[in-house]
Amino acid sequence: MTRRGFEMKAIAIGGFAAMLMATMPAHAEDKVVVFAAASLKDALDAVNKSCEADVGEAATISYAASSALAKQIEGGAPADVFISADLDWMKYLSDKKLTKPDTEVKLLGNEIVLVAPKDSKVETKIEKGFDLAKLVGDGKLAMGDFKAVPAGKYGKAALESLGVWSSVEGKVAQAENVRAALKLVSTGEAALGIVYATDAHAEKGVKVVGTFPEDSHPPIIYPVAQIADSKDKHTPAFLKCLQSSKAAKLFKEQGFTVLTK
Repeated sequence: MTRRGFEMKAIAIGGFAAMLMATMPAHAEDKVVVFAAASLKDALDAVNKSCEADVGEAATISYAASSALAKQIEGGAPADVFISADLDWMKYLSDKKLTKPDTEVKLLGNEIVLVAPKDSKVETKIEKGFDLAKLVGDGKLAMGDFKAVPAGKYGKAALESLGVWSSVEGKVAQAENVRAALKLVSTGEAALGIVYATDAHAEKGVKVVGTFPEDSHPPIIYPVAQIADSKDKHTPAFLKCLQSSKAAKLFKEQGFTVLTK
């Protein structure tokens, strides 16, 4: 598919997809193109820089919600690598034979936390039946779109498991990705938010109020795979470097759990 052809198809998929493609550098087709979950930005930017010498080039990385990226790849986006924030969206592409199955790896793990603006006085213990609605008050609870964005799905699952979803559902401000939800909290537009622990680590404008119990939501796993029609010869080297010890060190510094050995 020509770039012009893809651009027309991206518009059909939706304005957000088209906007994301418009931000990609014109020379992106000459480099490894990575579509990665928004929550990976700080860590993956550092890994990309560190891996440049080993790979032979720096990758071009586009960050957005895993759902939006998967839909773009399905629509013909010229990507070489996909890193999702959950297994569902990787399976979505795999089931359509849009990934190379032998390259699929469970790369990273994470946690979800409740955050508030850094000057907030909110304190709580996250447990079954905790009064989240009272903590939010007349404000908003920011989280990713809970129908599609992995962080939003994990968050909703946790709140349902803890028996508090129905009390806050009407207070939820859904964002297009987890970093957008984080921004709502750091700017004070939302009283609280549910984001990944790594996002809270990267944003000085918020504080962590509590961590959701691991058993309150599905395991948070970031899989990576090469896209089936990847053309860049450096893609295998990039995937190898993602799983290297030096990449692991950088991921851990940002708060991720490294699942590869």
